[in-house]
Amino acid sequence: MNTVTDLPFNRLLDIQPADDATKLLQLPAGGQYLNHLGTVHASALLALAEASSGEFLLRSLGGTDGIVPVVRRLEAKFRKPANGVITSAASVADHALDELRAGLAGKGRGLISVNVELHDDSGAHVLSATVEWFIATSKEAS
Repeated sequence: MNTVTDLPFNRLLDIQPADDATKLLQLPAGGQYLNHLGTVHASALLALAEASSGEFLLRSLGGTDGIVPVVRRLEAKFRKPANGVITSAASVADHALDELRAGLAGKGRGLISVNVELHDDSGAHVLSATVEWFIATSKEAS
């Protein structure tokens, strides 16, 4: 897999690569994403956060060949109501990717937490999330 935007669920939601090169992914504006208050639904924001964490890992690890990644936990804090296009940025703690690679090489598995920040059209910081991934080598996963 080259990008999480190819996954059927993410295509259903129309999650896209971000137009802004400093961002990772985006959820376009649209009435289908709105809740009873007229702002972007919490589930749409969570889907973008999860997809963004996976996209970050795909880019950092160079794909999924030989590994099986699975979300283990997602923790999120909703900061402000979201409106319009929502964009994401993701990061990991220093050395986290090195530790993951060492775990995959040594034990055939590892955990990594990806931090995701979502912002809306106005620049408002609308969500912070941490997505923990369990990743095993294909051999270890079978």
